[in-house]
Amino acid sequence: MAILNIVKEGDPILRKKCRPVTEITPRIRQLAEDMAETLIDANGAGLAAPQVGILRRMVLVDNGEEILTLINPEIIAAEGEQEEMEGCLSVPDVWGITHRPARVTVRAMNLAGETIEVTGEGLTARCFCHELDHLDGVLYIDNAVHILTPEETDEMLKEREKED
Repeated sequence: MAILNIVKEGDPILRKKCRPVTEITPRIRQLAEDMAETLIDANGAGLAAPQVGILRRMVLVDNGEEILTLINPEIIAAEGEQEEMEGCLSVPDVWGITHRPARVTVRAMNLAGETIEVTGEGLTARCFCHELDHLDGVLYIDNAVHILTPEETDEMLKEREKED
């Protein structure tokens, strides 16, 4: 396994639409392992293949219990609303407020080639939306309702620490 380089905002690959994965190959399995190691190392909640320079429709999302590998994912249901703080490993040290569904169900293929459906709420729902946006060349800052100043970010993080 290897820790991959995370592509940063400004790199044109982040603005491109990804191609579907047509077959679960050893290379795809290795990419999933490397992305998982990269996600853990970066202390992130999710990672999309274009963020490591690969234009394939594959994302990993840490739902708090496990790291889900979602191949050719699509949102099949979304309900409710949430307006929360969001960041991105490809846009370091910049946080914003986004408007996302509160509950999201995704259909995808897993590494065994099986079709699965997974539902997430709160942070996991935001991650599903955020990572799937990456597959179409969209960054969260494109749709953020407000980009936080460093002072606002510090204040919100302090409030979260109090809640935990």
